[in-house]
Amino acid sequence: MALGVVAALALAACGTRPSESAAAGDTSKPIVVGISLPLTGDFAQPGSEAKRGYEVWRDMVNAKGGVLGRKVELKITDDASNQDTVVADYTKLITQDKVDLLLGTFSSLLNYAASAVAEKNGMVFVEPAGGAPNMFERNFKYLFFAQQATAPHQADVFVNWIKSLPEADRPKTAAYPTQDDPFAKPVIESMQKQLEALGVQTVYSEVYPADATNFQTIASNLAAKKPDLVAQGAVFEDGVGLVRSLKQLNFSPKVLFQTSAPSNAGQYSDAVGLDNTEGVFYTVSWNEKATTPLNADFVAAYKKAYNADPAEDAADAFAAAQVLQTAAEKVGSIDQDKIRDWLHANTVDTILGPLSWEATGEPKGQFLLAQWQSGKVEVVAPSDVATSTTVVNPKPAWK
Repeated sequence: MALGVVAALALAACGTRPSESAAAGDTSKPIVVGISLPLTGDFAQPGSEAKRGYEVWRDMVNAKGGVLGRKVELKITDDASNQDTVVADYTKLITQDKVDLLLGTFSSLLNYAASAVAEKNGMVFVEPAGGAPNMFERNFKYLFFAQQATAPHQADVFVNWIKSLPEADRPKTAAYPTQDDPFAKPVIESMQKQLEALGVQTVYSEVYPADATNFQTIASNLAAKKPDLVAQGAVFEDGVGLVRSLKQLNFSPKVLFQTSAPSNAGQYSDAVGLDNTEGVFYTVSWNEKATTPLNADFVAAYKKAYNADPAEDAADAFAAAQVLQTAAEKVGSIDQDKIRDWLHANTVDTILGPLSWEATGEPKGQFLLAQWQSGKVEVVAPSDVATSTTVVNPKPAWK
C-alpha cells in the first residue's frame, strides 16, 4: 500500500492518551511500553535485533529500580513487516491496551505509518530506525529519530574519506545497485550525486525490489562494467546475496560499500564468510568499542543474554529507549507533551553518543565510517572517534 494511503488510515485513528492514573505515576503498576516490530517478513532479521536491544534496556533499567520508581514492561507485537499491520498494532496498543509509552518499529517504511498513529494520538514516538527524508517532511511534533543523521547524510562521511584521498587514488568509476527501500535508497542517491560532482563516472545505477533474492544478473552486469567502486543500498539479505554472487564470478571492485548489511556483526560475517568481509566499508551509528556512557554495560548484558555480539540494530533500539527514559526522568512523569517539549530543547547522552533534534524530529549529528579489518569492525572516521588509524586495502579478496 502507498505510504500516503497508509498515513491516511493511521491519521484516522481516534486520539487517546495514557490513563490518568498512569500519568499520575502509580508506582504499584509497571510502566508499559508499546512496541510493534517486524519479527517475521522482510525485516525480520533487524527487527529481531531491535527486540533484543529493547529487552536488554528493560532488564538493565529494571535491575536499577525501573523508570520513575516503576518497573518497565514491554508489550511487543509482530507487525510481520507489513504497513497495514503496523498501523493496526499501534492503534490497538494506544486505544485498547492503553500503554504508557511508545517506542518505534524498524525501517522507514513501517515507521512512516506507525509514527502517524502516534502523532494523531499525541504520543511521543522515538524510532530506532527510520531516516528516510519523507519522515521529517510532515512537521510532526512527537516524532524523534534516535540516530545521528538521516539517510541523505549517512553517506557524507564516506564521501569525505574519498575526498581525502590523493586524486590518483580515488575511484574513477562507480556502480550503484540499491534496494527499493526508503532508507537505503536515499543514502545511495546522495552518494552518487556527491561522487559525480567529484568527477566519479557512474557506469551502473539500478533499483531492485525489496523482495529480490537472485543477484546473479546484477553481479554479471557489475563484472562486465568493472567499476572501481560498488556502493550498494543493502538491508541485509540483499547485501549477502550480492557478495555471494560477485564471489561466484570472481569479481571484486577496488572499493565495496554497503549500507546496513555489514553492520549486522557476526550474522554478516557468518553469511558471507569471515575472510570475505575484509575491507568492506559501511556507515554506522554505533561501535562496540565506543566509550559512550553505558556502552560497555550494554555490550556485556547483550552478550550474557544472547551469547553473541550485539548488532547495530540492537544498539539503536537500546539508544531509542535511553532517549525516552531520559526524557521521562527529566520531566518526572510520562506526560507526553512534557516529554516532547523536553526532547526538543535538550541533548540526550546515549550509547551512540549525544543526540539532539530539529523541530521536525530530524537529528543533528554525523554517522561513523566503519570498515571490516582482520575479522573485526573498526571505525576509521571521523578521526576523533576512530578505533583504527589505518584504512586497510578495501579491495575484497574473495576466498
